[in-house]
Amino acid sequence: MIPVSELTVLLEPVVSSFDLDIDDIEITKSAGQKILDVTVDGDAGVNLDEVAAVSRAISEFLDNSDAMGDEPYVLEVGTRGVTKPLTKPTHWSRNIGRLVNVAGDAINAVGRIVEFSDPNVTLEVNGKPRTLNIAEISRANIEIEFKKMPKEDVAAEVLSDVDESE
Repeated sequence: MIPVSELTVLLEPVVSSFDLDIDDIEITKSAGQKILDVTVDGDAGVNLDEVAAVSRAISEFLDNSDAMGDEPYVLEVGTRGVTKPLTKPTHWSRNIGRLVNVAGDAINAVGRIVEFSDPNVTLEVNGKPRTLNIAEISRANIEIEFKKMPKEDVAAEVLSDVDESE
């Protein structure tokens, strides 16, 4: 089996053919079984159909190579989701407009990402812009926002559901 860095180089063209990026690759063992976990991401997000297509393409590529060696393995392909921390410049740029909880020597706050120009991110914290170098941020996680739908939108959605069922 080859190192993760070389596996990343081999799989990058496969994943990029779907206009997606490899965010992370991990190889672990569980119950005596090798698990190859490939995390993908994209500028427009990633839907389940794309994950399935990328998974099939990666599987086909690996079946036709000796990259994973002779030992059996389980391939898992998924997305970053919103619970993983922001650790790379692309994570910041892909989350402009979202609320983020950041901590570091110079900051410990919740703010909205309003601009990103590597390595600086501008957050709106309590209505005021605050620009930070991402290297100064030790932890950054997206805050999940739940918004209540305005009554007019709820009524319109209910009516459209009734129209479609008739």
